[in-house]
Amino acid sequence: MDILVLGAGAWGTALAASAGSRHAVTLWARDATQAAALASLRENVHYLPGVRLPPGVQAVSTPAVELQALARRHALVIIATPMAGLREMLAALRGCAQPVAWLCKGFEAPVAQPFGLLGHEIRAEVAPGLLAGVLSGPSFAQEVANGQPTALVAASESAAVRDALVAAFHGSTMRVYGNEDVPGVEVGGAVKNVLAIATGLCDGLALGLNARAALVTRGLAEMMRLGVALGARGETFMGLSGLGDLVLTATGDLSRNRRVGLLLAQGRSLQEAVQSLGHVAEGVYSARTVVERARRVGVEMPIAQAVVELLDGRLTASEAVALLMGRDPASEYS
Repeated sequence: MDILVLGAGAWGTALAASAGSRHAVTLWARDATQAAALASLRENVHYLPGVRLPPGVQAVSTPAVELQALARRHALVIIATPMAGLREMLAALRGCAQPVAWLCKGFEAPVAQPFGLLGHEIRAEVAPGLLAGVLSGPSFAQEVANGQPTALVAASESAAVRDALVAAFHGSTMRVYGNEDVPGVEVGGAVKNVLAIATGLCDGLALGLNARAALVTRGLAEMMRLGVALGARGETFMGLSGLGDLVLTATGDLSRNRRVGLLLAQGRSLQEAVQSLGHVAEGVYSARTVVERARRVGVEMPIAQAVVELLDGRLTASEAVALLMGRDPASEYS
């Protein structure tokens, strides 16, 4: 299978490396200098150092206006940009006949709407005829690139898209499960990043494992409430893209969003925390859109709301915890 990966960050490079031992993979970089470095060094020194690209991976760079012509030479297109770049990529691929899937997780910052959109909602606006879906689930790029066992979810209403993703990435070290619930998979991927900031805060303040377990569990309830309100199936949140991704991102040392919470708990400013990462932490950018989207559908998300107030500087780390612990008693399932 010929696979095109659009975006040479850590995750795009990791998937290209994973698939490149079995398939022909074209790894597209927006920056021609980066593409040249990938081609000559066979390594993504900035985003994924130490991982050698297999011979099946070819690095290229072309203008965005030429992406559709490039896509036509491949059987599957993977968009591996941050959420902020998804709209541009989908618009460039409008009319493409090949299956397309994106990897980014989050809500887009408001553009034409007064609230942020999920990936499938952006697709409906800019490329409604595209056969598309999302590849998601609990996955750190470094572990995927190292060939460590991973399980992902290929979500699409189209069986052709799900089948293409399974054929491309399912193998001895990666299992890929099909799912038709695109809204559920996308809400799980978006909200877990916000909740990971909260758990990083909890761990940074040394509140204990009891507090972490409570936060993850109550955060999952918030995630499910929002997802169901946006048309998702409740059972999706008990799977890889819900509970699985939340546990990984909230507790894993490789989690950038968790790292933001840890740094804020240490008294670092948000700007300092983000700059120290060297990568995008989607939870920082999507927290406000998560809360705003929840407000518009009448869903209460107190943990996510506390994260927003912390990021905006309206609460300190200790005040955010006190606010959550001071809430009135309620039924667990209300």
